[in-house]
Amino acid sequence: MKTVESEVSVAPDGQPEADLIVLAKKGDMAAFDELVKSHFRRVFGVAYHMLGQREDAEDVTQAVFIKAHRALDRFRGQSAFSSWLHRIAVNETLNVIKKRKKATYVPMDDLHLDSPEDPAHARLISNDSPERAAHLKDLNKILNTALQSLSQPHRLVVVLHDLEGMPHDKIADLLGCSAGTVRSRLFYARQLLQLELKEFAP
Repeated sequence: MKTVESEVSVAPDGQPEADLIVLAKKGDMAAFDELVKSHFRRVFGVAYHMLGQREDAEDVTQAVFIKAHRALDRFRGQSAFSSWLHRIAVNETLNVIKKRKKATYVPMDDLHLDSPEDPAHARLISNDSPERAAHLKDLNKILNTALQSLSQPHRLVVVLHDLEGMPHDKIADLLGCSAGTVRSRLFYARQLLQLELKEFAP
């Protein structure tokens, strides 16, 4: 049986997240800064993997936390704070995508398909050779062509699940659909990606 303490989200400074939210609602900027520190990496990751450009992702991340701060009084705790924040991040990112005239681009070097702490991952990125650079460039083009073939809903579940490591139930909560719908979209998206990438398989 889990204890109450084990289920409480804790900020980087060790203070329970619920306490920080209460303080931030009262205008405590230091408390809100701790919330930003706690969630910055994931919010940025969602924006970056969807947009593929660091500057755009930084702009979106800044906009997300500004909107979150302004709307903090409307957060009632009916869902996890992280889900509420990610919903804002997804909406902001999709708004940017809708405004774009050109296709989005996801840099291969920054796709976190494996943990950066993984030894195999470290060896890959440390092998700085012309052959590797050429190989990554080719894979980069292939992968982005495949990702761009997906509709926004299908690309979004791939980014959130396969690149961000978010579980099905949390994605469902974030997108306002069932976990079954998330699994269905993910399955379909993977089938499409396999077809797109089939000719490049060894």
